[in-house]
Amino acid sequence: MTSERTNDLRLVQLAAFTSTFDRFAIPPMLLTIAEALDVSLADVVVAASTYYFLYGVMQPLWGMLSDRLGRIRMMRLALAAAAAAGLLSALAPSFGVLLVARALAGGLFGAVIPASLVFVGDTVPAGRRQQALASLMGATAVGTALATVVSGALAAFASWRLGFAVPAVAAALLAVLLGRVSEPEGRPRDVGPLAQMARVGRRPWAVVVIVVALLEGFVAFGGIPYLAPALESTGKSAAVAGLAVALFGVALAGWTGVVKRALARWPPQALMVVGGTSFAIGYACAAAGQGVAGIAVGAVFVGGGFAFLHTGLQAWATEVAPEARATTIAFFASALFVGSAIATALLGPIAGDGRYTLLFGLCAAGSFPLGLVAAAARARYARGRASTRVIQAESAG
Repeated sequence: MTSERTNDLRLVQLAAFTSTFDRFAIPPMLLTIAEALDVSLADVVVAASTYYFLYGVMQPLWGMLSDRLGRIRMMRLALAAAAAAGLLSALAPSFGVLLVARALAGGLFGAVIPASLVFVGDTVPAGRRQQALASLMGATAVGTALATVVSGALAAFASWRLGFAVPAVAAALLAVLLGRVSEPEGRPRDVGPLAQMARVGRRPWAVVVIVVALLEGFVAFGGIPYLAPALESTGKSAAVAGLAVALFGVALAGWTGVVKRALARWPPQALMVVGGTSFAIGYACAAAGQGVAGIAVGAVFVGGGFAFLHTGLQAWATEVAPEARATTIAFFASALFVGSAIATALLGPIAGDGRYTLLFGLCAAGSFPLGLVAAAARARYARGRASTRVIQAESAG
């Protein structure tokens, strides 16, 4: 790739970093916000779940808009609007306003992740694509780590409102800086959204990847927002909880480097099994004890699960329907975040009762089977592609 395109990818990574920062800013602040606005933890969880739900459910719309408007143009518009929603969150005088502001922010920041994935798919050759996606995940990992540390520290020592203001200001700056990035070539400008969805529907493996992403969000991601509140329930401050859960992001960055090296030796389905196993170990550690050690070690292994399982699923999603890549990625990301939002909402009452051992135990129980299901589907897809190539070679001969 040219140095110009490399710089473009770095700006896109910064946008993904900012989106992830905003998404992970709220977990360490849940209890602090509840106390400041005189509402229950369950109420604030509703605000977080609404954010996650709209973050996911809006992504098909963003994917189709990116086909019509362009990946970068759409990302810039969404970031500019997200900046306004983030500032409204920071200034919210009541819980009702905060709920609306976070819903808007979730729907708008959610545009960045699918657009960044599709941008990589459009600009990076297939042989280097999973490496580029791993680098993109590294950026989101740093965003996750910093979000939990910074927002936890701000909530403990300054104001939780700054935890929403910081990513809002960054989004506004990126909306301007992304003006330097050129649009990738070859996006389907002349195909309407219904035609794009039909193309995805005609690709059985695209549907399978989307369903697996829904399961991943429901089983593996639903428990992540509760790592910090679980630690705070033992009497630790938001700052300490943020530091412990930041190990999720730090570990994700470190594990991503391991994934890059493993890609040369292991098939994608093997990495998915490792990912499901790592998720299970992480949640089992958190279930065993909600002290600093249990949550910290749990966060490290959950980060590993994310790196090994999700990177493979992302790369798979970029190739199953190349003629409708943006729409496929949008539905893939939507399924992931909607599954996560549903699980987070369903687990809210369990967290509200302080039954974190049960909560993390449920996540652990589902994670290993998830890895096996994802790996089996990916292996069958690979065998089908290999058979197709053999038939094509024989026909050409």
